Amino acid sequence: GAEKTLGDSEYMPDLLHTHLLNFIEKNKDKPFYAYYSLSSVHGDIQPTPDSKADSKDLYADNIVYMDKLVGQLIAELERMKLLENTLIVFMGDNGTANKPAKNDYIGGKLVKGAKGSMEEGGSLVPFIANWKGKIAPGQMTDQLIDSSDLLPTFVELAEAKLPTKNVIDGQSFAPQLLGKKATPRDWIFIELGNKWFVREAKFKLNRDGELFDMSKSPFAESLIPADSTNPEAIAARKRMEAVLAKLNPAGGVLDDGDGSGRARSKAKQPTEEVKKDNKKDKKKAPN
Repeated sequence: GAEKTLGDSEYMPDLLHTHLLNFIEKNKDKPFYAYYSLSSVHGDIQPTPDSKADSKDLYADNIVYMDKLVGQLIAELERMKLLENTLIVFMGDNGTANKPAKNDYIGGKLVKGAKGSMEEGGSLVPFIANWKGKIAPGQMTDQLIDSSDLLPTFVELAEAKLPTKNVIDGQSFAPQLLGKKATPRDWIFIELGNKWFVREAKFKLNRDGELFDMSKSPFAESLIPADSTNPEAIAARKRMEAVLAKLNPAGGVLDDGDGSGRARSKAKQPTEEVKKDNKKDKKKAPN
């Protein structure tokens, strides 16, 4: 909790990494959970200790250094004989920021959109799960998974119990990790500021009622005409309208800020009337 000044010879990602390794060493003989935010590929993008003086791509340097730290973490877990008893999840927290997004390719194709957008490039993130001896290597899935699914997944794998007095939005994907039969989720919900959408495997429906064909995502998103007579599109719209009606995102406190979702004006704070309505809604919420 202490606030300290970073010294001239100190590099924050290395300090964070050392702190993490110390935590694991201290707790290696009992169950532990560690949330490790790699700070380097976030910006301001600074030179790494391995960057050359004339480096032309500091963003790439930071990605390489991040990979290096992840490799060191794996090596330390192996040294402590914890690798076969540790689930490692590596994921991004949002899409690639605007400038680096021009190099956001998958298989040689440019991903559509960037951080802060309602396109795939805004919310589609890397996700890798590793558990030596438990998760078969080399698997890939196109099933829908979002960050709300992490809690129920970890709880199931730890053979614990979810809280019963809260609405749990996530759905465990533990069976998928372990190669067992599973029922994948039908949709995911994405919200940023005052924009949102519901996404199925083939379609997405946004706040404005626009329906998109996502069959070529993440490289293209095709707007489907509102008067389309395609039965599959009509059925998808109906399903996702029902999801939005249930979630009622418009009933919350809307943020008219920028694409970061953090810039809500003080003038937009909820009124007493809205606060009272929110309290009523909470009382009605199911357990």
